[in-house]
Amino acid sequence: MENILYMLRDDGQFSELEAKVLDICLVLHAEHGGGNNSTFTTHVVTSSGTDTYSAISASIASLKGPKHGGANLKVQKMFADIEANCKDWEDREEVCAYLNKILDKEAFDKAGLIYGMGHAVYTNSDPREVILKRFAKRLSEEKGMQREFALYELVEKEAGELIMHKRKLFKPVCANVDFYSGFVYSMLGLPQELFTPIFAVARISGWSAHRIEELINCGKIIRPAYRNVCDHKEYVPLDQR
Repeated sequence: MENILYMLRDDGQFSELEAKVLDICLVLHAEHGGGNNSTFTTHVVTSSGTDTYSAISASIASLKGPKHGGANLKVQKMFADIEANCKDWEDREEVCAYLNKILDKEAFDKAGLIYGMGHAVYTNSDPREVILKRFAKRLSEEKGMQREFALYELVEKEAGELIMHKRKLFKPVCANVDFYSGFVYSMLGLPQELFTPIFAVARISGWSAHRIEELINCGKIIRPAYRNVCDHKEYVPLDQR
């Protein structure tokens, strides 16, 4: 971790906490089961019998997506938008009003998503986020960015309830690991272009483990079933349309 920070900085200087936080980030992102998009891609592509380079390349292509490994960059862009459009970052009502605009597709990228919130598996809390939040707080104190951290904390606190209300959900919606990771990378001075590659550097250990698992299992190609659920329609010749 020290070497990454050393190479990225002109003066080569970094604090003990900075190195520790980057190390924590890589550990937290190293592995997360076989069901996530990029790791499942590793299994599927490996099952075809292809080589390691091709399998990992496919996994990287999956990770690049803004709904997966690129989510932390989306969170960063969303917070930049919130900061630009909310005059008082400590005003709960103003921040919540803007979050509602995001959910109503009236603000930010108009996708109706509060990035960094929600997870396919975790509901009450993402244990990775809990750990990273603790270190994000310490790093924000060292960097003098307590005000920014407070805004993240406010959005985390309110967004879950807003999403549940808007989407009429019954299960809790928690922040995931992407919520604070982009903020941490920014405080570390990492270029945004490296956010997802840093994720890949960490996750390659997990991908490799899953590839080995796939290779030593049964050797059958994975072919997920796909069934058309549309209503049957009679074919109409082109000249009659």
